[in-house]
Amino acid sequence: MAKLTRREFVRISALTGAATVVSACGAAPASPAAPSSGEPAAPAVQPTAAPSAAPTAAPAAEGQPRFREAPMLAELVAQGQLPPVDERIPQSPCICPVMEGIGNYGGTMRRGFTGMSDRNGPSKTIAEGMTSYNSDLSVRANILESWETNEDASVWTITLRPGLKWSDGSPFTAADILWYQDHQVKNSDLTKSPSDNWSTGSPKVAPEVEAPDDFTVIVRFAHPKPLWAFVMTRFVPATPGAFMERYHPDFVDKADLEKAAKDAGMETWMDWFNDRNAWYNNIERPNLGPWIPKNELSNELFMMERNPYFWQTDAEGQQLPYIDRITHRMYESPDVFNMWIVNGEIDFQNRGVGISNYTLYKESEEKSGYKVFLGISASHTCLQLNHTTKNPRLREFFGKREVRLAMSYAVNREELNEIVYDGMATPRQYSPLEQSPQYYEKLSNAHTAYDPEKANQLLDEAGYAAKGPDGIRLWDDGSGEQISFMFEGTSPSGDPGEDAAQMVAKYLSEIGIKAAYKYFERSLYTEHYEANEIEGAWWGGDRTVLPIVAPWIFTGTCVDRPWACAWGLWKNSNGTNPNGEEPPEGHWIWDIWKNWEEMLLEPDEAKRNDLFRGILEVWAEELPQIGYLGQFPAPIIVKNGLKGYLEGYPIDDTTEDEHLLHTQTYYWDEPDKHA
Repeated sequence: MAKLTRREFVRISALTGAATVVSACGAAPASPAAPSSGEPAAPAVQPTAAPSAAPTAAPAAEGQPRFREAPMLAELVAQGQLPPVDERIPQSPCICPVMEGIGNYGGTMRRGFTGMSDRNGPSKTIAEGMTSYNSDLSVRANILESWETNEDASVWTITLRPGLKWSDGSPFTAADILWYQDHQVKNSDLTKSPSDNWSTGSPKVAPEVEAPDDFTVIVRFAHPKPLWAFVMTRFVPATPGAFMERYHPDFVDKADLEKAAKDAGMETWMDWFNDRNAWYNNIERPNLGPWIPKNELSNELFMMERNPYFWQTDAEGQQLPYIDRITHRMYESPDVFNMWIVNGEIDFQNRGVGISNYTLYKESEEKSGYKVFLGISASHTCLQLNHTTKNPRLREFFGKREVRLAMSYAVNREELNEIVYDGMATPRQYSPLEQSPQYYEKLSNAHTAYDPEKANQLLDEAGYAAKGPDGIRLWDDGSGEQISFMFEGTSPSGDPGEDAAQMVAKYLSEIGIKAAYKYFERSLYTEHYEANEIEGAWWGGDRTVLPIVAPWIFTGTCVDRPWACAWGLWKNSNGTNPNGEEPPEGHWIWDIWKNWEEMLLEPDEAKRNDLFRGILEVWAEELPQIGYLGQFPAPIIVKNGLKGYLEGYPIDDTTEDEHLLHTQTYYWDEPDKHA
């Protein structure tokens, strides 16, 4: 079976600025050329299963519909409940590349999730951006028909697809982008600070937007934004305004909205608006994904069904998706989920599928009718010490470089790897993968040796030489109290992540630091970091395949990895978040932010990569968070008979994890057996 090899992966084209792209969704992969030089980008990888040329829709016979549709939709058309397929799809649809040929219609895909706090599982299944990744990690048009920029990438002209519709059949036009800009971004109650995706500079400034016609939008950023084509793979700056205006005070009485919010148990009309604008809370909200929700995400069995107005086809003009329905069944513990897997009750999933259970999964392959594919995981096992914790003694402690280095040298990574993960991971710091264009060996190997003697020496030098009778070090303030802290995470008892956390806590006790791991359900964990009520975290780190596109863990602004929690909250909000805090003058995080801000504005590829290496250099020196293991093989459960997904590809949040190859193109070879 074809796969993306390590050698091919290393050759992935470096990220560049943007230029005009072709309109066909399935165009031959090509990274946009850097506008400053006009020279082509580095060659993109072409896995052997990837299409070698732009697919084109087969012409329809005279008098016949141009497009074809799933039988379940054809029945609704025959009953007069849906318009004909040619009226539901743009005349220039996104033609999505397929990896294992043209598929069959029908069937259900079964997946698992842990409930509302695990909404990213279902979200990534249906997410579609204005642009999208090809299998070689280059970027193509998706919801957009095309785009082009000026020389410094500060002005982007995007062209929409005429005839593209929301899931309720209403047109998707420039008006939906203007609604987002005028009624969300410019509303100071809803938007205290524009998102990184829709802003430039520091403090962040939203762009100016104009629409010469229904399908052309000109976005003028205050500064260059050369990576925006990549940003738009996870971003749609548009709102179904005709639907959402019923929840906005620009269109209805604010007092009525406040009453509706109170009746729903919320505080303000903004809470009510955001709740109604979230697809997972409001199943009536129109969407753009291949499947749309049929019940609330809070249900034990969450169901999604094909979107009749989905705007992608395959090269033969068949409307996607191939599979009729996707279900997510709620589980309360990893053991229950693993039981479903080995019983053959999960059809396709990487999320929650732990590499530590690889042997268990393999032993049940033949009996339960599935295969365990292996991808390349971007995740790392990491300890985040909150440099901004509200505990003043811990803040001083974590702020000392010697302390962070000591906690790195204290852990025997080889032993941790063997005991918890059967030796399948690689000892390393949190850093870009070896397969990444941004790989930086110095950071990957920084301070990773197991050297408890050196760890003890560093703690002594930091001023914490005094110990109690049990060997635990004492604070340097003469109080006689032990140094201790709690680090929290979402790995429950019995999960390998929890086992690894307990092992790290034991290693730390051996150098005189008392640390305790505590599990919290994800919604509670979220409450803690959003309020900066967290001392440390055990949350790992991903986004290491194309980190230059998503550098937020490296910049401290991904606050669910809270090594710089209050500083990140301050930075993300332009200083308006009450739980945020400006970093002290002269702190090295300012060097990270300076490089980051210059990198975001730099259209020249080589200079941009140099700036990112500057961030990695600070990390190698300061070790903001402590990484222990990474480069895990990533297991994906693939039921026998499911086609369209190939092993060997990266699993990372930036590229939608196991959905990189476009879940809407996966299909059953015998759909009737999976109804």
